[in-house]
Amino acid sequence: MEIKMSLIMPACNEEIAIRAVLEQVKHINDIDEVIVIDDGSTDSTAKIARECGAKVFSNTYTVGYGASIKTGIRKAKNNLIAIIDADGTYQPEDISKMLEYIESFDMVVGERPKASIEASRRPAKWALSKLANYLSGITIPDLNSGLRIFSRDIALKYFNLLPQGFSFTTTITLAMLNNNYTVKFVPISYKKRNGKSKIKPFQDTLTFIKLIVRTIMYFNPLKVFLPISLPLIIIGALIATYHVIFFHSVNKSSILMTVSGLQILAIGMIADLINRRLQQ
Repeated sequence: MEIKMSLIMPACNEEIAIRAVLEQVKHINDIDEVIVIDDGSTDSTAKIARECGAKVFSNTYTVGYGASIKTGIRKAKNNLIAIIDADGTYQPEDISKMLEYIESFDMVVGERPKASIEASRRPAKWALSKLANYLSGITIPDLNSGLRIFSRDIALKYFNLLPQGFSFTTTITLAMLNNNYTVKFVPISYKKRNGKSKIKPFQDTLTFIKLIVRTIMYFNPLKVFLPISLPLIIIGALIATYHVIFFHSVNKSSILMTVSGLQILAIGMIADLINRRLQQ
């Protein structure tokens, strides 16, 4: 069966690497159109992309990675979408390998080698991965890989949830896994980027944590509320029991702790009921 796919490439000041990436893309027969979203570049990124035959849409100023991908999705003529970075880290030839699974899965994600992550970023990556795995209840090999293939129709369902920045990939991964879409992770190669990274380690890590918690609250709020409420209820009840048995008095702090836990639990249960009602 012939596959027609639109490739979306967000790019901001990537004149060093974008030509090589686009030249490699030309050898993939299943790519029907190449869309480059020039995200406010001040160099020759857009000019090079046009020279390579890509459809180029330029933002007058930098709006963000996720916003650029969403623009590309809106502009794409095909339902099957692939995304790739313009910095040369992902290898276009891996797309052909990933395409082998797209008929059986709703999204195929390129899984980067663990050794490719910079040593300074590994602790934060590990913590984010563990948090995402716990909250989603699923082991996710690569939470925010920038090389993936998915359906335009499915992505459009989550447009109001998908962020403007680098957390786009994290959010769509969690959204699809938590809504029972099938996701396949395929090992790929990954190279050191050409040019300067736009990742801000501390700021982006905080953003990722916020996005992970918010996304899981959207799909499974009890995963967030239960770990907060149950310790408060149990500890409060134990302290209250201890004071009644040994001091024959009621400890006000323990009552406040228990009531707070019950209130948080009640909010979580209401949120869960609303979520299940909306999914019907």
